[in-house]
Amino acid sequence: MLKIYNTLIRNKQIFVPITPGKVKMYVCGMTVYDFCHLGHARVLVVFDMVVRWLKASGYEVIYVRNVTDIDDKIIKRAAENNESIDALTNRFITAMEEDAAALGVDFPTFEPRATQYVERMIVMINTLINKSLAYRANNGDVYYAVRHFPGYGKLSGKSLEDLRAGERVEVDANKKDPLDFVLWKSAKSGEPYWESPWGHGRPGWHIECSVMSEQFLGEHFDIHGGGQDLQFPHHENEIAQSEGAHDHPFVNYWMHNGFVRVDSEKMSKSMGNFFTVRDVLKNYQPEVVRFFILRAHYRSPLNYSDQHLKDAKQALDRLYIALKEIPVPEKTAIDWADENAKIFMSAMNDDFNTPEAIAVLFDLASLVNKTQSAGHAALLKVLGGILGLLQQTPQVYLQNAIFTESTEHFTAEEIERMIQQRLTARKAKLYSDADAIRQKLLDAGVVLEDGPQGTTWRRQ
Repeated sequence: MLKIYNTLIRNKQIFVPITPGKVKMYVCGMTVYDFCHLGHARVLVVFDMVVRWLKASGYEVIYVRNVTDIDDKIIKRAAENNESIDALTNRFITAMEEDAAALGVDFPTFEPRATQYVERMIVMINTLINKSLAYRANNGDVYYAVRHFPGYGKLSGKSLEDLRAGERVEVDANKKDPLDFVLWKSAKSGEPYWESPWGHGRPGWHIECSVMSEQFLGEHFDIHGGGQDLQFPHHENEIAQSEGAHDHPFVNYWMHNGFVRVDSEKMSKSMGNFFTVRDVLKNYQPEVVRFFILRAHYRSPLNYSDQHLKDAKQALDRLYIALKEIPVPEKTAIDWADENAKIFMSAMNDDFNTPEAIAVLFDLASLVNKTQSAGHAALLKVLGGILGLLQQTPQVYLQNAIFTESTEHFTAEEIERMIQQRLTARKAKLYSDADAIRQKLLDAGVVLEDGPQGTTWRRQ
């Protein structure tokens, strides 16, 4: 029985979908003005893992992950680059989708763009104004009147006074209350705009997700996810908008993944301490990065460093090495009565506890190494597949390992040529020459492994 840590009640809660057998889930996606960094990668991988487990548990899943393609940062970056907003956002949407695919992230059921739903946002804003939950200010902007919504603060667990004293409350003389947030921004000269009852302008960020989630999932759905930084104010504001407009609950389960940290600080573009997915993938295979993300529990902080990624690579290598000599069928049904499968299921049903689930994979790898059991190897591969891992052939994975240290580099062709030279030396009984070739490769981080099928190699 699946339990999910629900941020709304600050505890684990048995998951009961609104419609039996079906799950509707919305996750806040990217604001597309730059390349994705590892913090974004964590959101992509974590909720891909959640969807995979829900499907493995027999649920039909509708997964919506939006794209914010109009925003102050987007407008500013397009102006700096002297390119159109469409050109900028299309370029970075393509880059985001390439990064997600590299990390083994399946495409969501729907990926709506904010600019496609502005008219529906105007309708919801009008509804909020008519219910006295929003007002037009003197500057032409439309604001949500936070104190008119009794439940404000229930997601963050803070009182209005606590929130008002918080650092993230914007001070604006046009607001009736500092906590009030913008629903509609009047257009400045040269900015893109849409027609509205309040003049030329564009929607605020928070209203986008209320409208797009309703469009694809309805007014009330099962799971809403995103990064921990979105809990307040973004998700708090979504609740105020959607429940204020419809007078009933918005979302049953709120999930938030922890930050990626660098030197104890949150990774973010504003702090300049971020590493793009593309930069990291220059030095590490994509599956190593996915494994690095999933070996930590999704709610825990994830500490980025080269050493942690090297550790992840070495650990993932061990799993692939266990599978290297044992043929495994392409499709294997899971025997959930198997003790290892039971432990894996129990871990995943305990708020998606991937560290414990991955520990099961290492237990299975140990069994495979000891017994050479095809059954255990098949179970290792199929359980890994639920997490989006171990789906390459071991030979391809191990030969494509990327150097992470400044040792002497050999291409794959050079390595194969040196293996043949070593084989020739051994046949001629020039064992010292053969050993010297092995050591030269080892010094460069290349390990040779002799087996019944010949010599294979992998990078350390």
